[in-house]
Amino acid sequence: MSENVPIRFNRSLHWFAVLTALFTFLLLGAGGLVTSHEAGMSVPDWPNSYGYNMFLFPPSQWIGGIFYEHTHRLIASGVGLMTTILAVWLWLKDSRPWMYWVGTAAFLLVVAQGVLGGLRVVLADAQLGIFHAIIGQLFFVLTSAIALFTSRWWLDPGRWRSRRGVSGNPDRLKAELQLRGLRSLVLFTTVLIFCQLIIGATMRQQHAGLSIPDFPLAYGKIWPDTSAVAVQSYNEHRMNVVAENPITAFQIILQMVHRLVALAILVLMALCVGRAWRRLGRKDPLTKFALVWLGLIVAQVFLGAATIWSNKAADVATAHVLGGALSLVTGALWYIIATRRSTALTEIVPTTTISGAYGSASVMAANP
Repeated sequence: MSENVPIRFNRSLHWFAVLTALFTFLLLGAGGLVTSHEAGMSVPDWPNSYGYNMFLFPPSQWIGGIFYEHTHRLIASGVGLMTTILAVWLWLKDSRPWMYWVGTAAFLLVVAQGVLGGLRVVLADAQLGIFHAIIGQLFFVLTSAIALFTSRWWLDPGRWRSRRGVSGNPDRLKAELQLRGLRSLVLFTTVLIFCQLIIGATMRQQHAGLSIPDFPLAYGKIWPDTSAVAVQSYNEHRMNVVAENPITAFQIILQMVHRLVALAILVLMALCVGRAWRRLGRKDPLTKFALVWLGLIVAQVFLGAATIWSNKAADVATAHVLGGALSLVTGALWYIIATRRSTALTEIVPTTTISGAYGSASVMAANP
């Protein structure tokens, strides 16, 4: 990701990329509302809407679930157009060859997303909704990364090459070299968050309501009984009290896995913050970024619990989806920025200096 020649900052391009990322986030929220309100098939045809051209569908008919589904389509169309413009703009105005392919990837991803959304309706296949949700999360990460790559902050060579005198400060150099190990932990945590989002998307697309209606316990136990007799009793209660679709043992186990992965992510995030605090210092921007990330994860855990306590209230469940998107993109951007810093360090610090820093670290370990 290093830049061998200075790149001119294009303010208009950058802010258009930021706007594209923001509208992508809005699109995720609109999609979340569609699923939360179970409005996915409220408009049964595609690309038209009840026989009308999508953009000419009368607002007077935007009622009930149709409102959520139709506005989702309109926002998606807008994001698709913005992404196309962004990709062309990058090809014409950004001199970094790798950015051409990043823009192309964004264009192809938004096309795939639109096709999947359409097939979800045409084929009435709820399973396609899982892939539609997953690609939406990846697309949000990509548009956010483009906004970062086109920023003045990213393109400022002095920010990365000076590193506050790192080459003359063995302690600071050691901390920067240790950042490489921390990056691996951050990457693993981010991948785990992505896996968690896949589990969450699978749960939401089953449209079975809450497989486990209580929290922090599960049917009053630490681990619920998933025997055939127990599942039958759960379903009898659901039909008599909440009148929801029956559930299976697999759905119960899937939700328990979701909870366990959430706990693992919270622990890993605490480790990331602790290591960043010790190795980089509390004033380092990456440490502050990690603290924000931890705050998002804590809020996400609370939203997950609130989703259960509110019996999957649409606004709470959608906020939980958006919290997951923000958690994923924060981890991805943290890793990208940390990689940029490490790459810049390799470019500006001679190999002998790096060896010396490791030697100093060894001496310090031997003589505490």
